[in-house]
Parts: sequence; C-alpha cells; structure tokens
Amino acid sequence: MSDTVGDHDGEKPKGVFSTLMADGDWLYLKGQYKKAIDSFTDALALKPGDKYCLVGRSKCYLKMGQPENALKDAEASLKEDNAFFEGLHQKAEALYYMGEFEFALVFYHRGQKLRPQIQEFRLGIQKAQEAIENSVGSPSSVKLEIKGDLSFLQKDLERAQPITAIQRLDKEKKQQNQKIPKSEKTTKQLLGEFYSDKKYLEDLLKDEDLVKGKMKGGEPLKNVIESCLTYLDTCTEFWNQEKPVCAQERDRKLMQQKRSKPRSSAHSESAQFLLKSLDDIDEELTSGNAEESLKKAKEVMKTVQGWSEKEVPNKKEVLGSLHSCIGNALMDLGDMDKALDHHQKDLALAKQCKLPEAMSRALDNIGRVYAQTGQFTQAIEFWVKKIPLVRGALEKTWLFHEIGWCYLELDRHKEARDYGVRSLAAADEIADEKWQMNANVLVAQSEMKLGNFESCVASFERALTHANLQDDDSATNAIQKALDEAKQHLPQ
Repeated sequence: MSDTVGDHDGEKPKGVFSTLMADGDWLYLKGQYKKAIDSFTDALALKPGDKYCLVGRSKCYLKMGQPENALKDAEASLKEDNAFFEGLHQKAEALYYMGEFEFALVFYHRGQKLRPQIQEFRLGIQKAQEAIENSVGSPSSVKLEIKGDLSFLQKDLERAQPITAIQRLDKEKKQQNQKIPKSEKTTKQLLGEFYSDKKYLEDLLKDEDLVKGKMKGGEPLKNVIESCLTYLDTCTEFWNQEKPVCAQERDRKLMQQKRSKPRSSAHSESAQFLLKSLDDIDEELTSGNAEESLKKAKEVMKTVQGWSEKEVPNKKEVLGSLHSCIGNALMDLGDMDKALDHHQKDLALAKQCKLPEAMSRALDNIGRVYAQTGQFTQAIEFWVKKIPLVRGALEKTWLFHEIGWCYLELDRHKEARDYGVRSLAAADEIADEKWQMNANVLVAQSEMKLGNFESCVASFERALTHANLQDDDSATNAIQKALDEAKQHLPQ
C-alpha cells in the first residue's frame, strides 16, 4: 500500500513539470514570450538543468530581444551534454543576434558536424558568413572586444569559460610597429586583441604539468586549451578568406589618404553609452520591471534625438531599436495602442535605412500586438510581409505556424491547413521533432474542421509519434485524446 502511494506521489512532480513545459511551448507559439518564460522558469524549479526547458526559455529570451539571457540558457543546456544539437543551435543563434557572427559561425559549424542532416546549421553558416562579409569591411572599422578573461585557465583550473563575445564597434585601432615574422604579422592583424590570448594559450600548452590537469567535469585541460586555439584558428582562416590582409592594408591606406583629421573619440563614447543603455533597458524588462525599462528607454531616446548624424552615423537605426524597446515595454504593461505606434515607427525607420533584420523585427512585433489583441486579420497581414525576410527554416516553421493559427481562429480552415503544411515542410527540413509535432497538430485541427477525418487522424498520429519521441507526457496525453475523438468520426 505504501509503495503504491509512494509511486503515485513520485509521478506528481513529473506531471506538473510536463504541464508547465507544454504551457511554455504553447505560450511561445502564441507569442506570449514573457508568460512562456514564467512557465519554463517554474518547470526548471521542479527539474533544474533540464536541457529542453532551458532551450525553450532561451528561444523566448531571443524573441524578446534579450540575446544575453538566451545565451546563458543555451550554454546551461550544454553543461551536461556538449553535443546536444538543439542547445548548440540555440547558442549559435544567440551569438548571431548579439552581433558575434564569428563565434556564431563556430557553433553552427560544430552543430553541422554533429548533425549534418539538419539544414538549419547549414543555413546558419550561410547567414553568419554573409553577416561577417557585410560587417567586416576594412579592419579599421572593426573592434574585436573580448568579454571575459582567458586568465581563468591560469587562475582556476576547475572553471571553463569559452570565449563567447565579439562586439563590433566603429573605432580605429592604433597601428602596431613591432617587427614580427610575416606569417605572425598576418595572424596578429587578423586576430587583433585575440592575438595575445592565442600566444598565452600556446604557452600554456608547453607546460606539461599544467596540461595534465582536468576540469571539474573531468575533461582534460589540454583539450579545453586546444579547443580554444581551434576557435581562434578557425576565425583567422575565415577572416583571411573573406578579406586577405593585403587587401585590408590597402583599404586602410586609402582611408588614411581621404581623411585630413583623425577621427574623434566622441563616436566611440557614444557607442559605449548606447551599448550600456540598451543592456540596462533589456535587463529591466527581463527582471519584470517594464516601467523602469520604459523610463530608461525614453530617456535614452531623448538623448539620442539631440545628437547629430556626425556623432552617431547610424542614428536612425539606433532610434528604431529604442522604439522597439519602448514598444516591448508597453506591451508588457498592457498598453497595446502605444506599443503598436512605437513598433510602427521602428518599421518606418527600418525601411528608410533599408535594414532587413530590423524590418523583420518590427513586422514580428506588430503581428504579435495584433494577435494578442485578437486582431488576427491584421496580424496575418504583417506576418505575411515578414516571410520574404525570414532566412532560416526554424524561424520559417514558427512564422507559418503563427499565421496558420490566426487563420484557424478566423475559421478560415483551408488557409490554416495550407500554412500548417508549409510549417511542417520547414520543420521536416531541419528534422525538428517539436515543430513537426506542432505543425501536424495544426494540420489535424484544420482537417477536422474541413471534415477530412482520415487526413485529420493521420496528422494526429504523426504528431503523437513526435510527442512520444520527445518523452512529452503532457503533449502525448492531449494529442491522444484529440486522436481518439477524431477516430469517432471515421466510418465504421
């Protein structure tokens, strides 16, 4: 008797966890990212470190424009299993949206090596390479900044912190006049501030006693050091392929000839101010303090509006980002009308500056405002405009699902089914079981409304298979119930 009770009590937390996970997934699909984060957080309290839950929350953070938090969760999901491909993809995505394209490229490559059949890694490699090519230009306009100190390898052998940040800042580097061999000089020019870290790591490898040590998780320290060096070598090779140093040096000299005066440090100071301000605004919103986030965003907006284009060449782009921040804060506060106004201003500025990613962001947010207020026709209108701007299959399967869900709410079942099929095709392309499940459910619901019961049952059965593969009890139970109801409509 006591054993039976004990088993029953032991199942309860698992059931609650599955329910919270399912709620988080559903809220994410509906665009209610803050509520989804709350569900995932509650689930993690019951099952700390669950990698699927961490990835789910990471995706929400990314949608809310908080890539730093998304990165933390993605890295946490890889703590116990560094080959977890969903975590690798999410880490790459977070790095990409932080503007750290080179390191995003490293993790897209790592994921592709582990799961070559998943097209999303290939597409990630492509978009990261394009972003680097578009942003690097002349090295005189690129500042590589390391967030984190590689001296952890010397100070604490039980703690491993990968290099996770490259920040692009429009600031010139001072020329180095040290005479070093040509090959080393090339490497130094390409790596910039990373060069000293590369030399430091190489020196560590020469310490035979040191490299025999192991990390807390049991990984040999030698492997960690060699892994870091591999990252740096990969970046060096890629940057040289994108724009060889000889071409970079030529461009640098041409730029020097065109300038009669050295560039003022004012722009650098402005960039630092904006970076810190945007971080503060995001942090306030993440912590649930939407009012303080809104206040800070408005203050920064007022400051930026007083600057000239000379001080901030990308002033309109910055203003667009601030309108997006203000809009998101207002959404959290429930002021949808004002939120919509700011997201529309973000869209207008993105169009003026011809910034596809900013346009995609604004269209996404406008669609979310309309969907959350039940204006599904308008939500569809703006999300459809976003489709040509979507690059990856992962984002595509989400977008098609959202549009299909809106059509389902409008009782336009044929359109809902069609977008469900498109969502499923995108999910199949990257072999994402969770999205394959979601898309099949949408198709099944649409077929049910259309009276196509055999197709409905087939789609529910496929969805059930994917749910079982994910060991998702909540989703499995819900789909099984819907499948049983659908089967009642089949001819006997």
